Amino acid sequence: MMPRVMRTEQQIVGSKRKRWIKEHTLTIVLTGAAAVFIMLLPSLSYEGRVSLFALAFATVLWTTTNINAAFSALLSVVVLILLRGASQELLFDSLASDIVWLMIGTFILGGAMQITGLAQRMSASVLKRAKTVEGLLWLLTAVLQPLALFIPSTSGRAAVTIPLFHGLSDTLKDKRIVKALALLIPTVILVSTISTLIGAGSHLIAVDLLGQIAGEHISFLQWMVWGLPFGIAASFGSGFMVMRLFLNRELLRQRLNEKSLASVESRRLSISRDELFTLVIIGFMVVGWLTESLHGLDIAMVTMVGALLLTMPKVGAISWKDGLKHVSWNLILFVGAALALGKALTESGASEWIKDSLFKVTGSLGDASMFIVLLVIILLSLTSHLYMTSHTTRAVVLVPPFLYLASVLELNPTAVLFLATVGMDYCLTFPVSSKALLMFQEMDVETFQPKDLLRLSGLLGLFHVLLILVFYYTYWQWTGLSL
Repeated sequence: MMPRVMRTEQQIVGSKRKRWIKEHTLTIVLTGAAAVFIMLLPSLSYEGRVSLFALAFATVLWTTTNINAAFSALLSVVVLILLRGASQELLFDSLASDIVWLMIGTFILGGAMQITGLAQRMSASVLKRAKTVEGLLWLLTAVLQPLALFIPSTSGRAAVTIPLFHGLSDTLKDKRIVKALALLIPTVILVSTISTLIGAGSHLIAVDLLGQIAGEHISFLQWMVWGLPFGIAASFGSGFMVMRLFLNRELLRQRLNEKSLASVESRRLSISRDELFTLVIIGFMVVGWLTESLHGLDIAMVTMVGALLLTMPKVGAISWKDGLKHVSWNLILFVGAALALGKALTESGASEWIKDSLFKVTGSLGDASMFIVLLVIILLSLTSHLYMTSHTTRAVVLVPPFLYLASVLELNPTAVLFLATVGMDYCLTFPVSSKALLMFQEMDVETFQPKDLLRLSGLLGLFHVLLILVFYYTYWQWTGLSL
């Protein structure tokens, strides 16, 4: 009996091994092909080859497996170090980056807004002004805009609005209106991301790579000058399309029951001490971000000062432990590892090799008109979410090639980076394209189907192309953003 048991266990193990190999065949093949191709590259140092392989390995894991993105990035950096492609200080130094501390501070700020109820109060306070369904949807579009200033994560902003959505869906009842709400909220959250530098962690990575590769920088204020008007236009344009696609005129003009809506609004007549304190600190931080050139403190330093004030014992609005609970440590580690990969490419000479290779491939593009070049940048970035679902991953993988393209074609790298980021912020085709979309699809109430999102994205994609072109040839060029 014993041998039979042993054979059965061996068969189970063998079966699991075969199934694992079958599921990861593509990953194994692509990794092996990348290793062979990169190691045979001429005129590239050993460190440069290993750095390229580490990036290729991470990209393969991100795009062909369900392995956590942060784990994949850290694994790639460890492989890079073990293969002697970089020193071990590379990883440790990347976690000391100002970007990492900026994200920690803004996550704590977002946590304070949630815990104190300030975010919900800001959202709910506008509802009493709405008289019709259409008015409610326009007001929601407006109130979602400021959240990009304080919460550096689309999923974090989505989480803040979920209680509001539940209250509205219970009040409004009609399935068609609920569907429109479930589509409108995450759509506005996503398209307004470009409004500020801290709207997404990918923005911070992109600016860091801009400094590493091109030696240039975009300040918080400059980003807002370019991004906020576009974010507002994109939000209201997207809101208009949601209303016209999913609600008829009769539903839009439907009067709201003011007594029912009262239950959705904040029940406290006066603002609490913790809410007021959080609001004051937010004001302090925003002023600090906007006046960076005057006081000389980096926005990361200003943010950490604000985070410490918010969590100061007996004075702050929340406890230090509660603040840390709202930090997405998974994203922090991902960003640290991504910065390490980017730095390895630059220091090893792999960046220069990519730029030279890109020149050979895109040499013919240099003869194209500026409109064609602009259109290529827009289309490549707008469609990137179809094959890279992670927002941060898109920045890590695609920003360097875009910056190398700028160098090859002698374009303004700052303009190329910002335009590419506008496109990469668009991720509305499938529910898996964004966590914010998934959060609103996977509700305990019926919201929207993938076909609804696909229908909306078909029009919004074209709208974004046209909007970017209009902004580029008007407002952005007037404010100094030119290729």
